[in-house]
Amino acid sequence: MSSPLDNPAWASLTGAHARFAEVRGQVRRYLPDVAPFLAVADDPGDGVWSDVAALAGPGAVVAVNSSLTPPGGWEVVDRVPGVQLVAADVADEPFAEAVRLGPADVPEALELVGRTRPGPFRVRTIELGTYLGVRRDGRLVAMAGERLRPPGYAEISAVCTDPAYRGRGLATRLVLAVAHGIRGRGETPIMHAAAGNTGAIRLYESLGFELRRTTSFASLRVPEAAVV
Repeated sequence: MSSPLDNPAWASLTGAHARFAEVRGQVRRYLPDVAPFLAVADDPGDGVWSDVAALAGPGAVVAVNSSLTPPGGWEVVDRVPGVQLVAADVADEPFAEAVRLGPADVPEALELVGRTRPGPFRVRTIELGTYLGVRRDGRLVAMAGERLRPPGYAEISAVCTDPAYRGRGLATRLVLAVAHGIRGRGETPIMHAAAGNTGAIRLYESLGFELRRTTSFASLRVPEAAVV
C-alpha cells in the first residue's frame, strides 16, 4: 500500500491544501504566489504532460516529482538529490521566545530567506501552516514553519537563521517548537533536505528524525511549442 509520503505534494493538494491548488486533468500545482510545486497523480495516464504544459504554460519552469520521465523537448533545468526524514524520537517542546508570524511579517521573512536560502518561500507561503520566528532588537533573525500537509503529516520547512545569530540553537528550538504544534494536532512531523546539506541532515537526525527514503528534486522547463 502506498503512503501519502510517496507523493506528498499531490497528497497535500488533494487534501489539506486543496484550496491552494490549480487543477488540470491529472495535474495540480500550488498557486504561484504560494509555492512552486507541481504534482502529478500516482500512475498517470496518457496526456499527463499535456496537462502539465497547459497548467504551467510554454517556457515555464516547474518543480516536479523527479521520478517522472518527461518526453523529448522538455529541458531538465536542475535535479538535486534529496532525503525525506520522519520524526521518530523527537523531544518536541514549545519555545517561549518564538512568536507566530503572519502576513505583516512576510517582507522580513522574504528578506531573511533571501540571505539564508533555506528553500522556496513566496509571498503567501506563510498561509500553508504555522510559522514561528525569533526577533532580536525588533528584527527577525530566525524562523521555521509548516509547508506540505499530506494526510497525517506536516512538513517542517523554511528553517533559517541570520548568519550573525547562528550557533545559538535558534534553529533547533524552532524546529522542536513547530514539531510540538504538529504533534499537538495528532500529526507526525516530516522534513525534506538536499542530500548535500549534510550539516542540516545531521542536525535533524540528532533531534530524532530518521531517514525514510532518498528522493530528488527536479525542475523542468515546458517547451515553447508544447501541445496543450
